[in-house]
Amino acid sequence: MVSSSKAARQAKRAAEGKEPKKTATSRLSSKAASKANSTAGDETPPMLDGDDDPLPGDQPATDESKMSQVKRLTEQMDKHGLSDRVTTGVLASLAQSRDVKIGSASLVFHGRVLITDATMELTYGRRYGLLGENGCGKSTLLKAIAAREYPIPEHVDIYLLNEGAPPSDLGALEWVVTEAENEMERLDKLAEDLLEKEGPESPVLMDLYERMESMDPSTFQTRASLILTGLGFNKKTINKKTKDMSGGWRMRVALGKALFVRPSLLLLDDPTAHLDLEACVWLEEYLKKWDKTLVLVSHSMDFLNGVCTTMIDMRQKKLTYYGGNYDSYIKTRSENETNQMKAYHKQQDEIKHIKQFIASAGTYANLVRQAKSRQKILDKMEADGFIQPVETDRVFTFRFADVEKLPPPVLSLDDVTFSYSGKTADNLYEDIDFGVDMDSRTALVGPNGVGKSTLLRLMTGKLSATGGNISRHTHLKLGVYSQHSAEQLDLTKSALDFVRDKYSSKSQDYQYWRQQLGKYGLSGDSQTALMGTLSEGQKSRIVFALLAIEGPNMLLLDEPTNGLDIPTIDSLADAINAFNGGVVVVSHDFRLLDKIAKDIMVCENKTLRRWDGNIAEYKNHLRKKMIAAGNV
Repeated sequence: MVSSSKAARQAKRAAEGKEPKKTATSRLSSKAASKANSTAGDETPPMLDGDDDPLPGDQPATDESKMSQVKRLTEQMDKHGLSDRVTTGVLASLAQSRDVKIGSASLVFHGRVLITDATMELTYGRRYGLLGENGCGKSTLLKAIAAREYPIPEHVDIYLLNEGAPPSDLGALEWVVTEAENEMERLDKLAEDLLEKEGPESPVLMDLYERMESMDPSTFQTRASLILTGLGFNKKTINKKTKDMSGGWRMRVALGKALFVRPSLLLLDDPTAHLDLEACVWLEEYLKKWDKTLVLVSHSMDFLNGVCTTMIDMRQKKLTYYGGNYDSYIKTRSENETNQMKAYHKQQDEIKHIKQFIASAGTYANLVRQAKSRQKILDKMEADGFIQPVETDRVFTFRFADVEKLPPPVLSLDDVTFSYSGKTADNLYEDIDFGVDMDSRTALVGPNGVGKSTLLRLMTGKLSATGGNISRHTHLKLGVYSQHSAEQLDLTKSALDFVRDKYSSKSQDYQYWRQQLGKYGLSGDSQTALMGTLSEGQKSRIVFALLAIEGPNMLLLDEPTNGLDIPTIDSLADAINAFNGGVVVVSHDFRLLDKIAKDIMVCENKTLRRWDGNIAEYKNHLRKKMIAAGNV
């Protein structure tokens, strides 16, 4: 464990009795900030838990030149984005302030304008939710902030969470504690440098001492254990080496570090994507108490409502701020748009009447004078800028094709026992009975590691039961969406070329495939861009398009909302409800489950049990259990 240096402690004693600091700030050099923010600018998607079920006909890419091109594009996006990410901005807040305000902010990525002439405000202590449709640039903006491409004062330390802890021989707890010790050393060295340069009266130095005291190395193990336990680790997995973990669990370790180190500005890019419902509830409760600056990208309305104090809307290439959580944002935005449309129609009526009067004025002197006067009114309106109509969001709806109704039993598990090793001591399930028919809307819930994804693979036949029987209707055609289904995509191709080549027997007409992709919200340049340059949400839309083309009569969906924006999740829920086949879903999105789930099955203690209530009651049950256990 690391403690303050002798020089720092002497400086602290020398500073005692001085005038209290007027601002509580912390300061990092660019080099130190880069070290502290080891994940900034790196967004390579981690390997996730779960299994992938490729659709028929998938072929791996063999063209080395194309693969190198995608690799180059990916590197530009994730690590070396400065060449393809162009930003402008002027610091409009005081250099020593913990509040950051950037004026005239713009963001261009791969030649596409994402933000233009906007104002970015990050007020200390507020928790921001960043909103926008898939591909609008939310992740790109976070990376630009983390890379300090905007003039953010160096004393504001930034941490961007968008990749997992690196594979190593360190266990989860050991890695988080080691990272905390490294952070303590960095702060200690920074305090020595400030003492030498600015003297013991520096307000930044005083804030550093306060922060170092609050970290308290003697409690590192205990506090790190509590955070990791909240994120789903148990006594065994908390000491598991990170090199033996899946990408999803390494993301949890990195999230544990982010919460433990507590930077001045924390940037979280879809942090719940790798969490189960229980860990989502814990994280929501934890972030409610976050007292520094937080910018959060999340596609869970429930999570945004629970955590955020302010929403930032990235629509129309601006940054528009709304006070309150997501529900407040929807209400305020709706009211604003209603008022805007009223003002627009009123002005249009006024313009119409003015033009009619001018056109009918004729040559009468008094009427000509009035016409000129009204023309001046019209000219002033134009100079001030006409009120614009509300630009409605692009709303798309998609449907899974109607399928033949199969009589029950369609898919049933009878007295099924399963163990990966085949040993009874390692059983994930014992003697479970479970069935799915064409009208089923079943949600599987429970903590990670209990076997929800395993159960789906047993249903597909990808895994075989070690005991009992699994029967499937002879005409059953399963459609599977797994947590990394996007890996089946050939990133060296555009979405348009990919689906056209994959289903060449259906049609060779580009317009036909444009319409198919457009149904799933992928339009314009996104259809012709290399898929390696698309956002995760855009790739997910392509996978859903493929799934619908296959025409399954039962859907098994494992975390289908990861990367999807909120309108797309709503469209998915509508499509599921309209589908006349069976559906089994594993998801951490409470709102999706609330909209579609008829049956909630809890996976725990090697068995399945039906939850007698709705998903909101299940969430409340998890929250009460955590409070009773003292985990939040």
